[in-house]
Amino acid sequence: MRNSTYLKMGLNMLVHSKLRSWLTIIGIVIGVGSVVGIVSLGDAMQEQVQSRLAEMDLTKITISPGYTKASSNVNGGPPGMRSVSSIDSELTDDDIDALQGLDSIQYISGEISGSEEVKYAGETAILPIKGVDPQVWKYTTTMKTQSGRLLEPADKYVAVIGSSVASETYDHDIGVNQVITVNNKSVRVVGILEEEGMGDDSRIYMPIDGAVDLIEDAEDDVYDSITVKAKNEDLVDELTDDIEKKLMVSRHIIQKDDQDFSVTASKSMAESVTEMMSSMTLFLGAIAAVSLLVGAVGIANTMFTSVLEKTKEIGTMKAIGAKNRDILMIFLFNSAMVGLVGGILGVVLGSFVSSGLQMMMGGDMTGGGSGVSFSLMLEGLTLAVLIGVISGVVPAYRASKLKPVDALRYE
Repeated sequence: MRNSTYLKMGLNMLVHSKLRSWLTIIGIVIGVGSVVGIVSLGDAMQEQVQSRLAEMDLTKITISPGYTKASSNVNGGPPGMRSVSSIDSELTDDDIDALQGLDSIQYISGEISGSEEVKYAGETAILPIKGVDPQVWKYTTTMKTQSGRLLEPADKYVAVIGSSVASETYDHDIGVNQVITVNNKSVRVVGILEEEGMGDDSRIYMPIDGAVDLIEDAEDDVYDSITVKAKNEDLVDELTDDIEKKLMVSRHIIQKDDQDFSVTASKSMAESVTEMMSSMTLFLGAIAAVSLLVGAVGIANTMFTSVLEKTKEIGTMKAIGAKNRDILMIFLFNSAMVGLVGGILGVVLGSFVSSGLQMMMGGDMTGGGSGVSFSLMLEGLTLAVLIGVISGVVPAYRASKLKPVDALRYE
């Protein structure tokens, strides 16, 4: 027989067992739809995260005071118990001086931060303020202004504010060259930042000399963090280790347990987030794949039943010359078509599921369409057909091995 004959006879079997076939197909639809929908949603989330991570400066390294350590089997407790402790400290100019000799560093500066009362047009709000070194900040930040300018070396009591501070915090919008009051000190706004996907739009940035005077508890030459920019991304890992070793020496720390500072690289954070998103997508996809297994069992059950129902027909076909291969291919084509129809409807269902979940989570993450790529659709269809074929192999093989005499005598 030709493949077209197998296809025609397999389709005829599908059409003439409507209810049972469609109940089986529904199982495949749910399985494929779940996998396609969840994987598509995961891809959309990864794409969104990647686009935001692309805005980050992956050459940036942050040094923070204090160190959190965890140890196991503490105080004689059983293995697996963890105790978390924190060592507090301060960062000063001495730490910056200790790092100046590292060749991989392009820029380094200290920063301070705090929250203070900020008044504008008769309204008061408590907002976070960060003091930065204007000479270095414009080279280490990825933020851009939508109006005005960034901070300059000669500035002191001026500020660059986030977009939400300018347009959402107060009833009246704040514009460039407007004056805000921080702790009863007039501060002129010289720039308004663009809205940042990964940034803090509610923050105020000031030159560190001015911020020290306005932020309560701030001290000269004492920093809340130190920002380091590596010369290129390839040097970040090595530079992170060098910074840690250099500060251990300069701060007279001998043992790791006595470390009183933390070094964090943006690059490692971005890698961790990407790895976490991939693991989550894989995990959710694996859960959804369980429903595909149920669908596969359904197809096998339907095919076994179909073989029993068509035993006499199989005997007749063999009696008039049909070969074992012909019977095998007819049933395999039938199971493949069950998988194909279920796959097509499953891809459609998965597209709707993906779109619906994206809307529930805050809109279209991919910027257009359902987020289901053509390759994912093709993979979903291929998977459905493979499940159909694999589930139908044993029933089809058993049908092909029936002896004509036994099949014709079957009641």
